Amino acid sequence: MATNTGLRLATLLAASTALLTSLLCPTASMAANEAQHATQSQDNAIARPRIIVLATGGTIAAVPDTRSAIGYNAGGLTGDQLVASVPGLDKLANIKAEQISNVGSQDMNDKIWFQLAKRIKEIFDRNEADGVVITHGTDTLEETAFFLQNVLHSHKPVVLVGSMRSGSEPGADGPANLYEAVKVAASPQSTGRGVMVVMNDTIQAPRWATKSNTTSVQTFMSPNAGPIGYVDPAAVRFLFPVMAREHQAYALPANPPLPRVEIVYAHSNMDATQIDNAVKDGAKGIVLAGDGDGNTSKEALDALERAVKKGIVVVRSTRVVSGFVNRNVEVPDDQNGFVVSYDLNAQKARVLVQLLVANGVTAPDKVQQAFATTY
Repeated sequence: MATNTGLRLATLLAASTALLTSLLCPTASMAANEAQHATQSQDNAIARPRIIVLATGGTIAAVPDTRSAIGYNAGGLTGDQLVASVPGLDKLANIKAEQISNVGSQDMNDKIWFQLAKRIKEIFDRNEADGVVITHGTDTLEETAFFLQNVLHSHKPVVLVGSMRSGSEPGADGPANLYEAVKVAASPQSTGRGVMVVMNDTIQAPRWATKSNTTSVQTFMSPNAGPIGYVDPAAVRFLFPVMAREHQAYALPANPPLPRVEIVYAHSNMDATQIDNAVKDGAKGIVLAGDGDGNTSKEALDALERAVKKGIVVVRSTRVVSGFVNRNVEVPDDQNGFVVSYDLNAQKARVLVQLLVANGVTAPDKVQQAFATTY
C-alpha cells in the first residue's frame, strides 16, 4: 500500500512540474515537444520499409494529348513526379524513385530488361531496399514480369504496376494502383513470393497474369489460376502460402539482346510462309500461337518439323485465352520433336525459350521439363 501511494505521489509531482515548466517557460516546453516529435518521426522513418521505385514509363506516367477525349502520350512523367502525386505513400515506406526508361510498353526491349534485372540484383545485393516497385505500361507488363521472375532469385519482393487510364482522365487508376503496389512490396507477407503484378486491388503471379481487355481497369486476369491475393488500403491478403521454387534463376548473357525467337500466329488457310521466313531470318526458336489446343494446318506443321531438324526449338502454344496445350493429342509431339507450352501463353513461351536458348538448353526433353517447372 505504501509503495503504491509513493508511486502515485511521484507521478503527480512529475505532472505538476511539467505543467509549471510549460507555464513559466513556454519556449523550453515547445522545444522539448519539438525534440520529442522529431525523435518520434525519425524512429518511425527508420522503422518503415525501404522501397525503391524503378520507373519505365507507360500509361501510369502519361500526359494528355488533345487528339481525342482520352488521348495521351505514354511516359511523360518521371518516377519522382509519380511518387509525389500519390498521397500517403510516405507513410507506407521510405521511398526513393529512379528512372530506368520512359517509354510506352510497346517499346519495351531487351536493353531495358537487362537494366532492370541488373539494377534490382544490385539493390538487393547491396541491401539498398526491402522491396522494389516497377511502374510499367500494361501492354507488355506480363512479359517483363515473367522475364524478371526467371532471372532474379531473391526473397525480397518485386512488384510491377501500371494503369489503364492516364492521370488526367476521370477515374484515373494509377494513384491507387501505385499506392497498393507499394503496400504489397512493403508487406512482410510478400517475403519469398518473388515477382508480382498488382493492379485493381488484385495480386497476380507472372506465370498466369495476362492483359485481357483493351480499356477496362480490370484488365489483368489469371485465367488458369486466379489471383494469388488481394490488396486494399487496409490490408494485404494472400490466398496461398509461399511456394518453393523448383529451378534456379536463368543466367543473363553479358549483354543484350536475347536470342531471336519468333511467334507465328495460326489462322485458317495457313501455309508455311511465316515459318519459313522465321527460319531464314535466323530464329533460334519458333512459338506457334496455334488454333485450339496448339494445332495448325498440315503445311505449317510440316514446316515446323523442318525447323526442328535444323536445330530450332519449336513450341506449340495457343491463341485461345485459357486452357492447357497438352502433348500428343492431335499432334504427334514425340515424333516431331515439338514442345508444348502447357498453360503459358505465346508471349511468355517466347520469353522462356529465349532464356533457355541463351543458357544452352535446346534439347526438346529439357525444354519441355523447363515449361513444366518454371514459375
